Amino acid sequence: MRRLLVGLMAGSVLAAVTACGSSDPGGKDTAGSSGGTTTVKVGVVPVLDVAPIYLGEKQGFYADRGLELELVPAQGGAAIVPGVMSGQFQFGFSNTTSLLVARSKNVPVKAVANGAASTGKGGADFAAITVGKGSPLTSAKQLEGKKAAVNTLNNICDTSIRESVRKDGGDPSKVEFVEMPFDRMPAALDGGQVDAACTPEPALATVKAAGGKEIASNFHDVSPDLTVAMYFTSQQFAGENPELVKKFKEATAESLKYADSHPEEVRQILTTYTKIPTTLLEKLTLPRYPAEPDRASIERLAELGERDGLFEKAPDLDELLP
Repeated sequence: MRRLLVGLMAGSVLAAVTACGSSDPGGKDTAGSSGGTTTVKVGVVPVLDVAPIYLGEKQGFYADRGLELELVPAQGGAAIVPGVMSGQFQFGFSNTTSLLVARSKNVPVKAVANGAASTGKGGADFAAITVGKGSPLTSAKQLEGKKAAVNTLNNICDTSIRESVRKDGGDPSKVEFVEMPFDRMPAALDGGQVDAACTPEPALATVKAAGGKEIASNFHDVSPDLTVAMYFTSQQFAGENPELVKKFKEATAESLKYADSHPEEVRQILTTYTKIPTTLLEKLTLPRYPAEPDRASIERLAELGERDGLFEKAPDLDELLP
């Protein structure tokens, strides 16, 4: 993520992705209209965090507002941010730290709707620091001198793990972070490649099913109401398409509200776009899906990112948040 954004600001990568996408980055010609319906492309990560948008599409919340969604899976926000900036997608989904890093580098991303949030329950969140079966580690402080797996270096996982260690009285500078995809973490814990891992669902349930255990709730340790991810667009697209953005925001808010009150439908919709085994569905801890981002928690995440050196300058939250 960091490397891509640096490239974006340097201009060369932006030129490359623009050449592969629209000739008008983020402009009005990137959303297609037909018969009163506008098709918008949304870059999403195929994880349970985005279940509400699939559920909202199924319920017709977007169609009711004249929007047809084309949901395009991507490996992570690192691919989605330049995709939105180039006009390949009109909207994207990304974790909050990735958007903060982008804003700190003057990449003009603009959050338009909430995505997912911590459950607000320590020890019962949808993400945790886990260790493998038989591990002697029982607390975040004991990660000093150990290897911890994160999906992306210098992002929300290592920032939140550092906070868990700090809150437990440890020195986070003594933790060694290792980058690997979430789905490889359970095997890496079993094989002893790493001592601990940042595991959101379904990796969390997979580790527990194999006999592993949770030693800290790293997202909750940043803030009980942490806004973990949001939907966003480019400032240019938002400025040129205010009505379309308003419709997307309203439909997404309705989808988030529906998902929060229909957890069993959330579990079932997961089977349509993920490879989560059906045997794990009932064991998954779902995030909360509040309609609005929690500014105080994002300010806290930004403070920690600045403290950990993720930003060359503090991001402007007024420029980022809806």
